[in-house]
Amino acid sequence: MLIIAAYDISVTSEGGPKRLNNVAKTCLRYGQRVQNSVFECLINDLEFKKMRKELTALINPELDSLRFYNLGHNYEHKVIHIGTKDVQDLSQPLIL
Repeated sequence: MLIIAAYDISVTSEGGPKRLNNVAKTCLRYGQRVQNSVFECLINDLEFKKMRKELTALINPELDSLRFYNLGHNYEHKVIHIGTKDVQDLSQPLIL
């Protein structure tokens, strides 16, 4: 399923820059960055639960926010991309 993960981390608060860095690194383990704080993650239910748990533990819920959008398995026609910054099709093999 395709999960869109978005976050807003308060970098002016104590520990904010470190939280921002840790949240970004965690998101990169599950998907690819498509905007500064937005990631597309092609993952299964178990991975999604693990990702949510990891990210929830990293943020300060009084200052930061996380959003997850579950586009499901039939997401191909739900995503429209306009402009630059091509991204890798996560459903296709990556050939190096």
